[in-house]
Amino acid sequence: MQSAGWANPAEISLGLSFFYNAEVKTWDVIVIGGGIIGLSLALALRRRGATVLIVERGEPGREASHAAGGMLVECGLETPAAMQPLATASARMYPEFARELELESGVHVDLRDHGTIVFPPPDHVYENPEFTAALLPVPLAELEPALAQPQRPAFYLKERSVDPRALSAAAWKTAKRRGIDFSSGDEVTAVTLADGRAVGVKTVKTEFHAPKVVNCAGAWSGKIAPHTFPTRPVKGQILCLLMPSHTLLKHVVRSPEAYLIPRSDGRLLVGASVEEAGFDKQTDLPTIQRFHRAALDLAQELRNGKILESWAGLRPGTPDALPILGPTPTPGYYVATGHFRDGILLAPITAEVMSAVIENRTPEHDLTPFSPERFH
Repeated sequence: MQSAGWANPAEISLGLSFFYNAEVKTWDVIVIGGGIIGLSLALALRRRGATVLIVERGEPGREASHAAGGMLVECGLETPAAMQPLATASARMYPEFARELELESGVHVDLRDHGTIVFPPPDHVYENPEFTAALLPVPLAELEPALAQPQRPAFYLKERSVDPRALSAAAWKTAKRRGIDFSSGDEVTAVTLADGRAVGVKTVKTEFHAPKVVNCAGAWSGKIAPHTFPTRPVKGQILCLLMPSHTLLKHVVRSPEAYLIPRSDGRLLVGASVEEAGFDKQTDLPTIQRFHRAALDLAQELRNGKILESWAGLRPGTPDALPILGPTPTPGYYVATGHFRDGILLAPITAEVMSAVIENRTPEHDLTPFSPERFH
């Protein structure tokens, strides 16, 4: 495969050392943030021959990616029209994306394609002109016997779901196998500049050097100098149950009260809230109890299930609910953040388009609606 001008990987020492032959080690690209967006982009760059360092403030894959539900909503009522082409393209990439990670890492990511049953809010089904749904292929009682029979319409969507925790673990293991370097527990405070260009990053511990830097820091991406991106943390709480049977529910269920996401190992995720609570990641009992009641109303047999855990995560939101993708005004400095509720879904396509931008290739999709310049 063409190396896109990157150094030959066989000629590069891949150990995470800061000195090599008495010289400070450098990389082709530094990725700030080790969530699924940063991991996927690093893998795409490495595939084309780049040396990559991921600098993560905590542990890779342990923030928004760890907390996500994993619904791959290709076209939902809340999907902005400008994002629809990316969402559709990324959803179509997922089977190959997941299979590649599974084969190389040995981690099962639980990509499921049973589809989604949607109970839409009253009078909201057709508000988004891009939203298309089919009537249920068979009666609801036959399609999903454990579900209650609400007196409202139900629709079927051909969507997939994935386990984000397993997906992140698979991406991390694959990145390690491919020689991508990591510095974990090391928060980036600024992108370092020389003659107006990015030349690396400064962290709370040290400095790293690269001619290209990509900000994939999610809810924390706006805290890194020299540019301030209008990202903010949007809290989401989730309850996790153990179903009384692994096959009690096959489909993802979306209703105004809650969504239900079954896993192949018998777990069931119930969520999720959308809260403006700053960087607070604490769960609160009333919200978790509300999710539990909603789950029992949708499937009464869950009364025989068990509560396993609950958690909260911080999605990276933006003022217009669109991601921020592209080069910044500083040469060599790029940004890929602000994916809000769609970070898991958009990981494959973000990696594809942003690797093209970083390598000075023309991406297959128009990124103008997502440019960082729209906020200036």
